[in-house]
Formats: sequence, C-alpha cells, structure tokens
Amino acid sequence: MNKPTLLVLAAGMASRYGSLKQIDGVGPNGEAIIDYSIYDAARAGFGRVVFVIREAFAETFMAAFTPERFGGAIEVDFVYQELHKLPEGFAVPEGRVKPWGTNHAIMMGAEVIDGPFAVINADDFYGYDGFRTMADYLRSLPEGAEGTYCMVGYKLANTLSDYGTVSRGECVVDEEGYLTGMTERLGVRRTEDGGVVYDSENGPQRIDEQATVSMNMFGFTPDYFRRSELLFRDFLSKAENMENLKSEFYIPMAVNHFIADGSARLRVLSCDSQWFGVTYKEDKPEVVARIAALIEAGEYPATLFRG
Repeated sequence: MNKPTLLVLAAGMASRYGSLKQIDGVGPNGEAIIDYSIYDAARAGFGRVVFVIREAFAETFMAAFTPERFGGAIEVDFVYQELHKLPEGFAVPEGRVKPWGTNHAIMMGAEVIDGPFAVINADDFYGYDGFRTMADYLRSLPEGAEGTYCMVGYKLANTLSDYGTVSRGECVVDEEGYLTGMTERLGVRRTEDGGVVYDSENGPQRIDEQATVSMNMFGFTPDYFRRSELLFRDFLSKAENMENLKSEFYIPMAVNHFIADGSARLRVLSCDSQWFGVTYKEDKPEVVARIAALIEAGEYPATLFRG
C-alpha cells in the first residue's frame, strides 16, 4: 500500500511570536520543531511531506527545508496559500490582507495529493506515537475510501501556554469514538484560581481542562479537497463572510459540516505522546528543555538525520 502523505500547515506569519517560528531552532543542532515532526513521520511510515507556505517567505523556508536536510528519509514538496487562490468566480475583497484560514490552507494540498493524508501545524510537537497512530489508521483504509476521517485528540490541560491565550477546538466524542461536533474556543487561558476559561460573547466561560481538543492533527481521504471547495464556495457566497475582512474558513467549520450532513465520519484516536508547542516567544525555553529531556531519555538522537 502507498505510504500516506503529511501536509504541514506552515503559512502562518507568526505575528504573536515575532519571527518566522517555523524555522526557529529548538534542538541541540538548531533543529526546528518541524524537524522532529518529519523525523517521527518518516519512521512512522509517511512517504512524503508537503509544506503549505506563503510566497512572502518561500525563499527562506525552502532554502532551510531541503530534501537533503532530511537525509533522504522522506520526499519533500511545497504548495502556496495565497489570498487570490479562490474558486473560479470569486475575487479577494478590497482591503483583505488576512489569510482565509486553516481549511483553505488544507485545500492547497489538492494540487499534489491524491491519496490519504495527515495534517499538522508546523509549530506543534506531536510526538512519535501520534504519528504512528495516524499512519496506522490511514494505511488501514481500503483503496478508494471516502468520508473516512480521523484526528488525534489531546487533553486541553496539556496544550495551554503560560504566556498568553490560545485557540482550541473542543471536541465531543460519542461512545463509539467518533466526533459528533467540534467548537472553536478563543482566548483559552488558565485563571489565577487554577481553572481554565475561554472568551465568549457573554464574557469568560469555564471549560473542563480534561476536555479533548483538536491540535490540528487530522487524517483525511482525498475527497476532503472536493468537499471543502464546495463548502468554501458557499462560505464565500455569504455577504457576511466577504464583508468581514477577518473572516476565516476553519477546519472545525468544514469537519462539523461534513459530520452533520452525514457525508463523513471522523474517528477520534488517542495516543501516548505529549503535545507542546510555541505560540509566544516566551514558550521557546520550555520547548528547548522538553526536547533536551527527550534526547536525554533516548527517545530522539542528538542528530536527527544523517545523510
């Protein structure tokens, strides 16, 4: 069976971080978080990685993440997420500068992906077991499967930042392990009393810190591209979305729609890996320390790839 593809969402401009965090070194030899993700993906059985980037920093990014960097362990490709990449008949509203969102980024993969694929964020550390769990599921799918999706879920308490708010997709899972709905929670943070809240129209609301959340580690069959384009057309056809220059086409929006209309099911997978990431510059020292501890424990070599 063909090896699944890994689609890495790396088009964010990292305004809260203050620099291009996708290439910022956190390992002992200047390795970025992406390097650890690719290392884990390759040994879990992924055969190719496709980076979704922006033309604005493409030269810098592509110079850093060459096939040679990964020692021939995995094929490398690039696609671009740009404002003008819209379905035929639509144009970018005047004054729009904000990207169209995470599901629009996934849609860019349709140019080069024709089989089962996984999606991750470039700046999140998912751990080997997450990639192994995902790869095993995607390889188990029958040829030509459609509407058979999955995600690796993490506990909310293990995904917070000490230095600012984050956005998380809160998941509801049925008794059979399938997602019934996902709600984007904005402004998620820990309070002084140790609880966790998110922002809503009615002010801060409590949320269970043991809740399962999405960290954008999804698995899809290629029909997801076709379904997403149709849904994106509907999104763009609504005046409130075109007039709001900050409106975004999120992954949870698409996933929820496909589940609700019965065209897809999404299995929520669990794994033993711990998630961590860098949202703010202040998060970096902790990430560096955690990676150093994993190397010390023998989970990763000091040098990831040897060409």
